[in-house]
Amino acid sequence: MSQRSLAEWLTYLEQLHPSAIDMGLERSKAVLDRLNLGAVAPRVVTVTGTNGKGSTCAFIASLLSSQGMTVGVYSSPHLLRYNERVQINGIEASDAELCEAFAAIEAARGDISLTYFEMGTLAAFWLFKRAALDALVLEVGLGGRLDAVNLLDADVAVVTSIGVDHSDWLGDTRESVAFEKAGIFRANKPVVCGDLQPPQPLLARAEVLNAPLFVRGCEFDLRLGGQSWSWQGRTLRGEHLTLDQLPLLDLPMENAAVALQAYAMLDLSWQPQVIAQALQRTRVIGRLDRRSVTWAGKKLTLLLDVGHNPHAATYLAQRLAARPLTHKRRAVFALLSDKDLLGVVQPLLGQVEDWAVAPLPTSRTRQASELQACLQALGASVEAYDSVSVALEAQLNRAADEDEVLLFGSFYCVAEALEWLSHKADGGVQDGFAG
Repeated sequence: MSQRSLAEWLTYLEQLHPSAIDMGLERSKAVLDRLNLGAVAPRVVTVTGTNGKGSTCAFIASLLSSQGMTVGVYSSPHLLRYNERVQINGIEASDAELCEAFAAIEAARGDISLTYFEMGTLAAFWLFKRAALDALVLEVGLGGRLDAVNLLDADVAVVTSIGVDHSDWLGDTRESVAFEKAGIFRANKPVVCGDLQPPQPLLARAEVLNAPLFVRGCEFDLRLGGQSWSWQGRTLRGEHLTLDQLPLLDLPMENAAVALQAYAMLDLSWQPQVIAQALQRTRVIGRLDRRSVTWAGKKLTLLLDVGHNPHAATYLAQRLAARPLTHKRRAVFALLSDKDLLGVVQPLLGQVEDWAVAPLPTSRTRQASELQACLQALGASVEAYDSVSVALEAQLNRAADEDEVLLFGSFYCVAEALEWLSHKADGGVQDGFAG
């Protein structure tokens, strides 16, 4: 069994449980207890939210690492390699390490059935405990209350934003979503919320648990000004903290502000220059991810973003509007069938010259014909293609020198583009990130 390759393990995990999603902690908690994984690291920061989880986790991990701490990060989904989900000190877990961890969980679970995500989460915990880390940063996969990440008690619970997504599981109101996300809160432990208007169920849960609540716009906030930004917040003891003249970041500064407040909850060294440098070097592939591409002799910009719901699309549109182009912006777009198509495309109509749409390599995709019909009804210029990579090539061919191609709508979409880039783009691709 331990001789399985990582690919073989992942195939096995996909078939292990009757359903891909099975909300509840009882089964995975039993296996956690058998392996004594309840206390994995001295500090645990758990991050949930409709959008912004990935970059917030990355900012927090960078801040902790800047203090010389050893840090484990668990995130999902991955773009190209499963290994991306489990990182220790910024290094992805190797195939051999993941296989060893899966074998340990498999041996311990006995006749307990676990989902793909539950097995992966427990395997990550197993690797983190073996590494004897100083801190963990855990990204919730779905919701919070019944997500396997919630098996570990958070010393700081973070909610980045609250919007309606995954409504089949979390409900179709902000209130129902907030209730699920508040499930990661712990008694007397601080909560950091990046949503400017958190729904009542979140506030009520914090009050019941006597969990100190720090909300953006109240206990902490940021201000943008020219070519810099500033932040102000508080420690758990109520002491005021400030950071001024911070350089503008590539990733959302709203998420950096949330990460700073989470860091402030941990009673660690507050060194403005070290903190500013940690924020500046934070990167997340596929999120406002700007790359220079040479294609058919033309110098083009490719902007990759995994935004796939109205909240993310609105934010992306705002960032694009704040950075007007002197040339054209052309879109490549694909979306899963359970996402709000109209809510995703409408915010971006005014930012895009024309659209190329395609299906995703999954049975859950919206068909290109449906995407095309929706955009045409909204007055957009749009062509349909058989795949994301074909659509991308078409837009690169159509683009003039210095044009920008925006590719967004799904992790699947960005993953296919990254795979294409690694094989097809001329003259190499220079990584960069959106300003």
